[in-house]
Amino acid sequence: MSSQDNTADGAAEAEERDFIAEVESGPRSPTSKIAVGVITLLCVIWSLFQLWIAENPINSQLARSWHLGFALALVFLAFPAYDYRNPPLWARTVHRILPFMRPKRSNREFIPVLDIVLALIAAGSSLFIVVFQKEIQLLGGIGNTREVIMGSILIIMLLEAARRSLGVALSTICIVFIVYAFVGSEPWVPDLLRYRGTTFEFFVSEMYLTDTSIFGVPLGVSTSFVFLFVLFGALLDRAGAGKYFIDVAFSGLGHKIGGPAKAAVVASGLSGLVSGSSIANVVTTGTFTIPLMKKVGLPAYKAGAVEVAASTNGQLMPPIMGAAAFIMADIIGIPYLDVVRAALFPAIISYLALFYVVHLEALKLGLKPLSKSELPPMLKTLVNGSHYLIPLGVLIYFLVIQKRSPIFSALTAIEALAVLMVIQRPIIAYLALGAHKKAGSLDPATKIGAILGAAFLDGLRDIWEGLVGGARSMMSVGVATAAAGIIVGVVSTTGLTGRFVNLIGTISGGNVSVMLVLTAITSMILGMGLPTTANYILMATLTAPVIVELGGDAGLIFPLIAAHLFVFYFGILADDTPPVGLAAYAAAAIAKSDPIKTGIQGFTYDMRTAILPFVFLFNTELLMISGLAPNGDIIWIDNIFSLVWVFGVALVAMFAFAGFMQGYFADKCNWVERIILLALAIGMFRPALITDEIGVQREIVQGIGVAVWILMYLYQKRRLKGRGEGAATAAA
Repeated sequence: MSSQDNTADGAAEAEERDFIAEVESGPRSPTSKIAVGVITLLCVIWSLFQLWIAENPINSQLARSWHLGFALALVFLAFPAYDYRNPPLWARTVHRILPFMRPKRSNREFIPVLDIVLALIAAGSSLFIVVFQKEIQLLGGIGNTREVIMGSILIIMLLEAARRSLGVALSTICIVFIVYAFVGSEPWVPDLLRYRGTTFEFFVSEMYLTDTSIFGVPLGVSTSFVFLFVLFGALLDRAGAGKYFIDVAFSGLGHKIGGPAKAAVVASGLSGLVSGSSIANVVTTGTFTIPLMKKVGLPAYKAGAVEVAASTNGQLMPPIMGAAAFIMADIIGIPYLDVVRAALFPAIISYLALFYVVHLEALKLGLKPLSKSELPPMLKTLVNGSHYLIPLGVLIYFLVIQKRSPIFSALTAIEALAVLMVIQRPIIAYLALGAHKKAGSLDPATKIGAILGAAFLDGLRDIWEGLVGGARSMMSVGVATAAAGIIVGVVSTTGLTGRFVNLIGTISGGNVSVMLVLTAITSMILGMGLPTTANYILMATLTAPVIVELGGDAGLIFPLIAAHLFVFYFGILADDTPPVGLAAYAAAAIAKSDPIKTGIQGFTYDMRTAILPFVFLFNTELLMISGLAPNGDIIWIDNIFSLVWVFGVALVAMFAFAGFMQGYFADKCNWVERIILLALAIGMFRPALITDEIGVQREIVQGIGVAVWILMYLYQKRRLKGRGEGAATAAA
């Protein structure tokens, strides 16, 4: 290999590391030890503060102010105002007019004084509420000049922080809503959107001093629940669980056809159990899975796309479903466990469907498996890392079995994990020393105490790094939830939801199906620039009530949780929706593929999920819901046989739909077979379309669908054997 090639590879690897670092912790990597130390210390203090208020609850408004203050300060310190390598027009203009403002080096390598000042101002505008809490309480939600000034500063700082950490989309949408709040009363505004108007003082007071806007439910959930679960995931990954999940997946599946791709799906699903972040999943598992997928013949963009689709769906996987799921529980007013319960079947089916899509892709491309010699031994791998399941088991035990609060469950799991992180390295070191001693290879001069002490310190260092990682991951989440609160506040202040109901009703002509398609398309369009959490908050605020109300007008009863999950599912596609899907960009950086092509392919894989939200709206049994009580409470399905039947039929239906989308079943499908697969999927997912016409039980219709699906598989398999290709299929 030439020196040029080596240089090119080195540059590519450096770019990959840079991007991954940006995704994980912001694009700034200061060279100054003081700057690094300040950011690190702030992260640790923030994590410890969150743990402290979980143990010792304080006033919710104060907790949210501290939470947002930390997030804003860290964003201004960790994210530069613009990319030094490609400055925007406004930056170039400023540099021409004021040459002394032009930085002498990359703004990724140092923190400008201006950013330090902005960090202090932003944090101060949030912590102002902490300092003057008693005085603010006496104002009754209407601020004086001082409060209006501080509130205005906070809004401006929040919009800038959102632009830096999340891109221009969220800030732009917030600005649009703010403008609407002030011009919505003008005569030129359409009657469907016009309202009585507001004043500047009232608007800022509503945004700043109430618990319905910036410091509302989204930020409250980020403060109380989300941080703890993100911290738990960061600590667990730092302990080594991420690599353990990957090794287990590869040891069990790597030797199968398309094994690395299948292992990527499973590993991302396991990571999604504790992560709740698609980008974190890509970075954690993708650095290992994507190269192996490429090794067995999967094109680079498809290797990245598989990881994107698998990681994106991690946000669907209970018990930790990302920030949006916790916000959903608070908005709807139901226990978080009920959200988990309703989301369980669709999440599992979605992952199994992706696994099946990957299998079909492997068959079409003729991918070869990895040899067992290249893989870690299954049993040994499973046993060696089984201790990582202890804190996860603690979390699930208290959350699901004991039905304790998410805060208590997460805090207890973190405590168990901290103990594990402290003792695991000394235990491993002690066992290694014992093995050497037994084999007679231990140096008599070895200082066992010093080795164990160093291992103990390494465990403490792991905890420290986990605390830092958790806080870094929460920077953008805290800012996103606060910025989305602006949208929620405007909607509340202007009564926009009711007007939006009328608007959507007018556009859709009262047709529920058209309305749902419009909602799905809107979510995906917003996903081009909004992160999942902000996307969900916006759509849940505007469209979830629309789905329920217009459904009711059409004689359909949609449980509120079904409407919110509908929005949530399409909002998840934000992370791989071109052209701004961060997960797709992260995967493309690792795969060395085109990000747009990778995102489009990942979006294509994810579209197998697109039918699920429509299904569980019209067939709520998939959410384990049999109906609603007269008082509006959910009636859950508790019969285990009914649940098994619902899950099994839905899984077969999803496989049929995946076969239709891929054009491949046991064999390549002709157009007639694809139509049959689509008809089977629809008939099994929503048997009422048939039963209402012919008056037979839905189980009969679903049973016939399963039988036809099996017969079609056997027919295609026989057709393959007739062409002499049965051996290849059997090997799959």
